[in-house]
Amino acid sequence: MSRRSPDPLWLFADQLGPHIHSAPAHADREVVIIESTAAFARRRGHRQKAHLLMSGMRHLADELGDRAQFWQADGYRDALEALGRPVVVHEPSSRAASSFVHELAEEGLVSEILPNPSFALSRSDFDEWAGDADGFRMETFYRAQRRRFDVLMDGNEPTGGRWNYDRDNREPPPKQATLGVDQPWWPTEDEIDEQVRADLDTMDVEFSGVDGPRLFAVTHEEARSALRTFIDTRLQTFGAWEDAIMAQDWPMSHSLLSVPLNLSLLHPLDVIGDAESAARTGSADLAATEGFIRQILGWREFVWHLYWHFGPDYMSSNELDAHTPLPAWFDDLDPDAVTAACLSDTLRGVRDRGWVHHIPRLMILGSHALQRGYDPAELTEWFRANFVDGFDWVMPVNVIGMSQHADGGRMATKPYTSGGAYISTMSDYCGTCDYNPKRRVGDDACPFTAGYWAFTHRHRGRLEANHRTARSVSTMDRLKDLDALLEQEAHREVF
Repeated sequence: MSRRSPDPLWLFADQLGPHIHSAPAHADREVVIIESTAAFARRRGHRQKAHLLMSGMRHLADELGDRAQFWQADGYRDALEALGRPVVVHEPSSRAASSFVHELAEEGLVSEILPNPSFALSRSDFDEWAGDADGFRMETFYRAQRRRFDVLMDGNEPTGGRWNYDRDNREPPPKQATLGVDQPWWPTEDEIDEQVRADLDTMDVEFSGVDGPRLFAVTHEEARSALRTFIDTRLQTFGAWEDAIMAQDWPMSHSLLSVPLNLSLLHPLDVIGDAESAARTGSADLAATEGFIRQILGWREFVWHLYWHFGPDYMSSNELDAHTPLPAWFDDLDPDAVTAACLSDTLRGVRDRGWVHHIPRLMILGSHALQRGYDPAELTEWFRANFVDGFDWVMPVNVIGMSQHADGGRMATKPYTSGGAYISTMSDYCGTCDYNPKRRVGDDACPFTAGYWAFTHRHRGRLEANHRTARSVSTMDRLKDLDALLEQEAHREVF
């Protein structure tokens, strides 16, 4: 009697790495990849994100050859019913997809749902670590991660004697147009990308952003090349200017690995291991390496687990009572409608490539939205739709918690916003801007400087009760032009 062949493995578009499809448990399985038109049409998304997802799926199907069944269908259920065999699947990365998969299991279309293998820490281990806690601090989680996975540890102590090298990684940009470092790895488009672009042109789907060259890895081999280029030529300069912004050098020394990581093309522990080896051998600075590892083993894992831990009600968090709809120019990614050089250029980056690094996200886009009281749920969806590395699990904690402080401090101790002085120090925008970061009132008053004090006034009760922000309230009370500033900002229409 012959042994029954194992059920095929169904992969979502963000489950493309060999640690998933070619793990020992799946070596004998066929792989099912479904390109669903309905999935792209269901919610608005950036044109270049759609390209990356489609290119990644099609490249993997081509790589796996006869082992893969590649389906193009209106919906996932249509393809699975036509397949005629139950499939095995790993837990998807969103609550909506997880509920759908469990429905398919009840219908017999899915035979087994396995844990998601694309993060260092399992969800069950996080739940055990978290216990009954409701408020969390990333630094506590990060140190536990370092100990658990023995990363940058010398016995029981952190390598170098410090857990955190943040204070070494906050240099303003140098007084030059670009960092002058080696370029990141760039992909070479092929026939698959050409066909993806042609197919996207014919789809009856409303995309945000514009078409452009593919900028991110979509195969495991490409992702390994991007990682090696970063480790070998760019990690050394990553740390010092990690929080700086340069108008003519949008990638600076950033790794550009968020897309391949979020497509599960690389396992995070493999990325971390390569970075740690560079620090151990002396080819990369410890401060730079620690900062990079913290982004992955700390922040990325933290955001993933809190997405599940906080649950669906987190999306309705709005502790600052912010209900302003996104203005049309912001929603439409229209940089030409904006005067402020920093905000205009950041919107242009989102429009043209669906990516800017974490400081423009937090301290320009997020800070602007916080000061103006944009609705946090609407803003979260905007970030998910318009960033090529934005997925359902990525944005709620990043936007509602970190950026907008809409969760009342469940995961961050204070709102993250600033006046124009911060942007002037950490970027090279202000020298060419029509606004003056030192001016609060007048035609050339910086909307971030004035907006900061208007925000502080609006939430003074909450801010003066927080030891990290109480001084701002005291400073605001000494402003002689506060009434004029509040009147100006109440009627500001041009940013």
